[in-house]
Amino acid sequence: MSNIKSWDELFNQIKEEDYGKRLFLFLDEQYQNNICYPPKELLFNAFNLCPLNEVKVVIIGQDPYHEPGQAMGLAFSVPKGIKIPPSLVNIYKEIENQYQTKLDFTNGDLTYLAKQGILMLNAFLSVRAHEPLSHNIKEYTLFFKDVLKCIDSIDSPIVFLLWGGNARKLKKFITNPNRLVLEANHPSPLSANRGGWFNNNHFIDTNKYLKENGLKEINWIR
Repeated sequence: MSNIKSWDELFNQIKEEDYGKRLFLFLDEQYQNNICYPPKELLFNAFNLCPLNEVKVVIIGQDPYHEPGQAMGLAFSVPKGIKIPPSLVNIYKEIENQYQTKLDFTNGDLTYLAKQGILMLNAFLSVRAHEPLSHNIKEYTLFFKDVLKCIDSIDSPIVFLLWGGNARKLKKFITNPNRLVLEANHPSPLSANRGGWFNNNHFIDTNKYLKENGLKEINWIR
């Protein structure tokens, strides 16, 4: 998956792989026969909003929100006007803590981050309504292996934020030494309240690394 210049080029290759054919067939069947999130047209929203050549930070979560109106194809993000889910509340709290600022808890749309070069992915891009981890299939692991191999072929420095067990399992596919990999518990209350999320310093550490490598820092505060 080296020498690939765009996501379209990568996806065209993946569609020719045996696992890619199984993955896309699975998705077609799931969306045809079940209510699934995000809406199918937003399944690859993260890639559309953050072109391959603009990736500076990769955030990997678990799977999309599984209740109506929430998932929009960006990890942890919900459309403006939708009540912010607990995981995103904890992300906002941690940004507030690190930067001693106040965020707008009425707006959970993280598109502003994606447009700054943050690829915001879930370890599984889709989910059946009301059924967490219902699309936990091996084809998604193979998909992410190829996505991460593609990103790893980029020479410029990139930060990876791996939040939660399913995201951290993907660490083995990140082999380029020109990377900063930061790991934490998932920001969901069940996980975060056990420790390992709050005071992780990921947002400040990300910007420190970007600045040290001559890249524009992320404005975490809308």
